[in-house]
Amino acid sequence: MSDKLLPGLHIVATPIGNLGDLSPRAADTIRRADRVLVEDTRVTAKLLAHIGAKVAMTRYGDHTSERERERIVALMGEEAIALVSDAGTPLISDPGYKLVRAARAAGHAVHTIPGPSAAIAALTLAGLPTDRFLFLGFLPAKAKARADAIAEIAGVRATLVVYESGPRLGDTLAALAGGLGDREAAVARELTKLHEVCVTGTLAELATRYGDAAPKGEIVVVVAPAPESAQATDADLDKALDEALERLSPSRAAAEVAERLNVPRKRAYARALERSQ
Repeated sequence: MSDKLLPGLHIVATPIGNLGDLSPRAADTIRRADRVLVEDTRVTAKLLAHIGAKVAMTRYGDHTSERERERIVALMGEEAIALVSDAGTPLISDPGYKLVRAARAAGHAVHTIPGPSAAIAALTLAGLPTDRFLFLGFLPAKAKARADAIAEIAGVRATLVVYESGPRLGDTLAALAGGLGDREAAVARELTKLHEVCVTGTLAELATRYGDAAPKGEIVVVVAPAPESAQATDADLDKALDEALERLSPSRAAAEVAERLNVPRKRAYARALERSQ
């Protein structure tokens, strides 16, 4: 390769834990870049030291101003700028898409150097269908917003992939079990590191396991797709309505549950009125 990297934006995937996963192309791109955009200079400094790169670093994140983004884009006419995240593939639950859009709009070249992704790594370990999957990132922290988000995707016929932190894991698993039913799932953490682990079970089993023992490390939850539609029993309907009625009016609870369980809304509403009294 030539010593000079072509000007523009170079999106570089970095290791999610094991530095040995950095590809030769990624390392070469970072070394030859004029500037590296980073989330945390302390984190990326360790990576630069590992590959012997001496490159100027500039902070870039969710709170970067539009003016600063415009300044960075202007530099791409003459500079090769590498975008990295603290770990994994930039733009996957990380800032960056606005920068890519702005670079393209300005006519600059945009290149991608693919590599590690925690979401994909967890899918390979979970033993659940991978032909269709939906990446949800981090679910909302507040209980009602989280329950609403889960209700929106309850009927999706695809494996679900969720990022989560240790302290919130138990609550999230319990919310998933309540909103999706007791599906098969997996909790993967410390991926590619020395203590990598992937625990499988039902959502209820995993919620119990982690309810009082929050684990450390980066965590990915993988959940099996919605099952084939089947006629819900009265018991299924009542259980779902009781959960929904804790946060919604009878009419809204009936609408949500009717869609999730594929039952007539009239039937769900009648049961919701009975359960709410």
